[in-house]
Amino acid sequence: MNIRPGRRRRASIAVALATVTGLLLAACSSSGSSSTAAAGSTAGNTAGSTAGSSSGTLPKTLVFSPLALAIPAMKQLSVGVQAYGGAKGWKIQVQDPNYSANTQATQLNDVIGSGVAGALWIIAVQPSALSQSLRTAQSKGIPALTNGVPSDYGFSGLQPGIIFDVIDYKAFGTALGQQLGACINKKLGGNAEVLYASSPVGTAGKAEIDSSAVAALHATAPKAKIVSTLLESSQTTAQTDIGNALQGHPGINAVMSTTDEATQGALGAFAAAGKTLPCLVDQGGDAQVLAQVKSGQVYASVHLNFQGDMIQSFNALAAMQSNPKAVGAQLTVPQQVITAGQ
Repeated sequence: MNIRPGRRRRASIAVALATVTGLLLAACSSSGSSSTAAAGSTAGNTAGSTAGSSSGTLPKTLVFSPLALAIPAMKQLSVGVQAYGGAKGWKIQVQDPNYSANTQATQLNDVIGSGVAGALWIIAVQPSALSQSLRTAQSKGIPALTNGVPSDYGFSGLQPGIIFDVIDYKAFGTALGQQLGACINKKLGGNAEVLYASSPVGTAGKAEIDSSAVAALHATAPKAKIVSTLLESSQTTAQTDIGNALQGHPGINAVMSTTDEATQGALGAFAAAGKTLPCLVDQGGDAQVLAQVKSGQVYASVHLNFQGDMIQSFNALAAMQSNPKAVGAQLTVPQQVITAGQ
């Protein structure tokens, strides 16, 4: 997946990743076939893995390098990777760069050079810092999967032995705008005063999401007008800001939100003002929001399907191990639109 600049967005996407773990642990057993090594340690795996590498056969050891295990959801995701990979007969070694690009590169170089790694799965702290590490893995025939696109790492196109995984922010925003437009057409006869609760400046994908969401809204419900645009990062500030916006624009009857926090803030602000909110569309889809979709408080939630992405990523990486000189794919994180009744 493509998790680009801004620790705020890295953390928010990591929170979404937490939904993966419970689903995977329910389906997979992590006992017996997976192992964890923090901070790049190779204890317990080195002997067997090195022997496999020197014999010309890559070891079935996947080295997973996330942003930081201090992020609870990243820690949970590592457990999910162990569960899914372990069920497939792989050993999983988890590293912890702790938000340091230099540490991440050093840890990866260690396992690449030692022959421990049979495959690499990386969520890069800073893609440009890993260009040489990926080239070294490429030269040794060790397949790798990392977030982003080839140009992030200094490559001119798709590469042998490397799989890239990206979020399509334009499609993500388009779905958001289309869903709000559909609600406005269905419930409000195509006319609405819209409040757009967008993400703060610096959030990854913000420009693409904003432009595509607004364009899709106008294309789907041409008579709807955005009368207020706010930048929101927390539920508390969102509720206050949206409450203030309602005083200046009492006709607001639709909200398009790019975060779960702003969605809750909108519900709180409208309740405090004694107003109903016929059309509220969310981009995020945490458990609370999905329950509110089911109850009808939220019309729809557009969210990234990280469970599906994890499965497609692991399967693509495992398949590449048998032919590491094949040109890797550009994967896209799948998205879902959840509405009442689903």
